[in-house]
Amino acid sequence: MKAQSDPPIKAHLLPSALIIRFGGVTLALAALASASNLTEESSSSHASLRPSAATHETRVGSQAGLQGVIEFPSANEVTPRIETVSSAAPTRSSFMATWDSISGAEGYFLDVSTSNSFSSYVDGYHGLDVGNVNGRAVTGLNPGTTYYYRVRPYTAASSVEYSNVTTATTKAPTGLIIHPTFDSSISPAIQAMIMRAIGIYESLFSDPITIEILFRYSTTAPNGDDLPAGVLSQSFFVPYDILWNSFISALRADATTSNDNAANASLPGSAFSTNIAPSSANGRALGLNTPPAMRLDGTIGPGGPYDGIVTLNSAVPFSFTRPLISGSFDAQRSVEHEIDEVMGLGSYLNSVRTCPSYEAESVPPNIITGGAGIQSCPTCSGGADVGYVGNNSGTLQFNGVTANTTHSYVVTIWYTNGDATARYALLSVNGGPGIPVPFPSTGSFQTLGSVQRTVTLNAGSDNTLMFSNPIVGNWAPDFDRIVVNCGVPPSANLRPQDLFSWRSPGNRNLTSNDSRYFSIDSGSTNIVGFNQTPPGDFGDWLSEPCPQPHPRVQNAFACPDQFSDISATSPEGINLDVIGYDLAATALPVVTTNPATSVASFSATLNGSLNPDGSATTVNFQYGLTTSYGSTTPVQTQTGNTLRPISANISGLLASHIYHFRIVATNSFGTTFGSDMTFTTLSATGPPVVTTNSATFIASFSATLNALLDPHGLATSVHFQYGPTTSYGFTTAPQSQGGNTYLNVSANISSLTASTIYHFRVVASNSAGTSLGSDRTFTTLTATGAPVVTTNPATNVSSSSATLNGSLDPHGLTTSVNFQYGTTTSYGHTTTIQSQTGNTYRNITGNISGLTTHTTYHFRIVATNSGGTRSGSDRTFTTP
Repeated sequence: MKAQSDPPIKAHLLPSALIIRFGGVTLALAALASASNLTEESSSSHASLRPSAATHETRVGSQAGLQGVIEFPSANEVTPRIETVSSAAPTRSSFMATWDSISGAEGYFLDVSTSNSFSSYVDGYHGLDVGNVNGRAVTGLNPGTTYYYRVRPYTAASSVEYSNVTTATTKAPTGLIIHPTFDSSISPAIQAMIMRAIGIYESLFSDPITIEILFRYSTTAPNGDDLPAGVLSQSFFVPYDILWNSFISALRADATTSNDNAANASLPGSAFSTNIAPSSANGRALGLNTPPAMRLDGTIGPGGPYDGIVTLNSAVPFSFTRPLISGSFDAQRSVEHEIDEVMGLGSYLNSVRTCPSYEAESVPPNIITGGAGIQSCPTCSGGADVGYVGNNSGTLQFNGVTANTTHSYVVTIWYTNGDATARYALLSVNGGPGIPVPFPSTGSFQTLGSVQRTVTLNAGSDNTLMFSNPIVGNWAPDFDRIVVNCGVPPSANLRPQDLFSWRSPGNRNLTSNDSRYFSIDSGSTNIVGFNQTPPGDFGDWLSEPCPQPHPRVQNAFACPDQFSDISATSPEGINLDVIGYDLAATALPVVTTNPATSVASFSATLNGSLNPDGSATTVNFQYGLTTSYGSTTPVQTQTGNTLRPISANISGLLASHIYHFRIVATNSFGTTFGSDMTFTTLSATGPPVVTTNSATFIASFSATLNALLDPHGLATSVHFQYGPTTSYGFTTAPQSQGGNTYLNVSANISSLTASTIYHFRVVASNSAGTSLGSDRTFTTLTATGAPVVTTNPATNVSSSSATLNGSLDPHGLTTSVNFQYGTTTSYGHTTTIQSQTGNTYRNITGNISGLTTHTTYHFRIVATNSGGTRSGSDRTFTTP
């Protein structure tokens, strides 16, 4: 779909639809040059600098596609996290001022100075009324400078004395600066989250430029338009048209890393487009004269102060700290994605005419016969596909396929095939004889693949393509859509990222057909696949089904309950490096202190996140009653280049006390400290503390209900209420619990109705009171259907043998199940087939032997019944 606005915009829809169009608003070069206040940046003159406004939107998939995956918490679960202000490490231009709340205060005045005597004040920060909050981002500061701040609480009648003076030192002056501007909608909790994101970028890149970004929290765009349904976040930014040779020369001259050298060696020898269109920030990173040009309302013009505007959708259930609230989206990941767009990631493919695409489930005009039918497919382009084609019964016919002239056309067929081997279909064009087409395994029925065939189409819109399989017991794949190649895309200006788009070693791919991946060595190494599934963003990464094994920042489709950050070795960090930004020489570990969880009377769980950034790293937590801490958790050792959660359980605490803590990580480049956070332990005894968790083992007629309980020092009775409405009507048997620590509580329920939505919550009572968990829901499966499988970790691993594990719900049909295993994801070996029946989950095991020592093996569970074949996710183990 195309979005129209004035001035022309470029819309990039991340998890749902992305449309980018380079528009025609032109600014005078002289006016822009005079508007630039970035005097520290070198500039060069280019005649074709024509900034045009651009928009990027991050979405979730269709509602049908995410049913059963997203379970939004109630508003009263989300709100407290929004209002809680956590600290953030200072950046080069800002720091987070935080203070303890004073009972009875109606607000606070904030003073900020470079003098500990407050003989002068930072502009705008003398007696600033920040409202009744316990934190505020202080921005527009100088790098490498120590600042002092204090607050004075006030009531309606008077104000009281200043708090103790606190210091904060901005980061060292050398390196990238992202200067945030917050409009009035951005609360202190959101400010802290954004500053944590900015801190990652400033630690990674050494470019001596300042990127200006306005941040908003709203249900409308800067121009007042409502954000479309399903939008998580949005960014407006300013790309410039730079002559091809001018940009390539600047990019070659900017090479500072091994990534740059490899990428530059792969650059094309001749121009693929007249211009290249970097963002304003990307251009300045290369020394080009591309100043900010965006105004407050998202339009552009001389003196526009921003490189981009980022809007978080205030209607979305976001978590602004980590760990995330169950069912919510990670706000920091969305912010980092939009910062990447402002900095310059994106593809020209979002600006060109797309080839005709025909959804299989579009009935009419398509015709489905026999046993074939439409079914949910969360990863398919329309959230659904057509399955059960074949078995000498089901057929799918695409109608209304258009061709400009009678000619041969390449048709790309998008499908899923969770079988271990290929499926087959006959393709009949315009009633002609069927052509056999093999469809290799895609690994699961939630993973898309494509094959291409050349067919002859007649001029006009009356062409038909029919898929069938006349052999009883043989099935075609599940069909998502077909795309008819419309030839070479019309001329458009490439984005910098498009310079590194490949189909295979030595073969570029600048189209939305076939596979396409990011590589900096002429296609030899596939760093990450580009999304090729409309309406997702063609400049974003290929995304797996939720929950994603690789929930990268730039994934085209976002999932709840998952988070990720950019790093020096992530695809996002490498891509920004090779399009013109300079990675810093050192690789300190990247850490974030996250809120404590399971806070009880005498114990708690400390949380943080860590990216070792390629070096062996030791990590632990410091904690205590003051910021001197005094106690530490056991040291953990981590390696690799990915962000991972770190947690540690602590005990022996005092009830009703405030504790400080932070994460600390050390590698060969040095030590990184997370920001200080606090938690308050519970009283020694009190009402039970409960949290309703997601249901598991959801079958047709049964499920397992789950919750977290702290009896809070008193004998406690706990049970679940459940039923088809929030009146519930049913209860599980009461359980008795005691103690002062958090316990997992679960109850199995049965005699449910298939295909029905159920509500449930946990209820706990002791002598101090009764506590109710929030309401949650789950939907039971259909009475019969394809088997449901999960691959579980291997056990009993020895040098030559292992036990493979999985879980299976036969889903009401006689089901055969076994494991595939081998040294690659092609597997090659299988365990003995087992037969199972029923509608409940059960554990499945398979013992294997004859293995090789010191070898990594892949395996997965595979189950088949008359409803279809389903494969579990791939897992690995390594023999000793």
